[in-house]
Amino acid sequence: MEAKLNDIKDVCFEEALGKLEVIVKLLEKGELKLEDSLDKFAQGVALSQLCLTKLTVAEKQIDKILQKEQGILVEKPLLFSEEKSKC
Repeated sequence: MEAKLNDIKDVCFEEALGKLEVIVKLLEKGELKLEDSLDKFAQGVALSQLCLTKLTVAEKQIDKILQKEQGILVEKPLLFSEEKSKC
């Protein structure tokens, strides 16, 4: 299992998300043995953390790209549509 978790570090976001979706569907079916379920759950947690890390990096890149009216690069927090509606 440890080797599988180490292999995901080089996976792109879209592939990690796809693998995570497959794992979720397998776990939701409830047909796996306990040991297999625990293994898939651990893989899912690792993939979830990888996706979160990649999204955080992308968010920081977007923040750096946003510009003020004078053309000076500034860092602004990126508010997603869900966050905007909560304000």
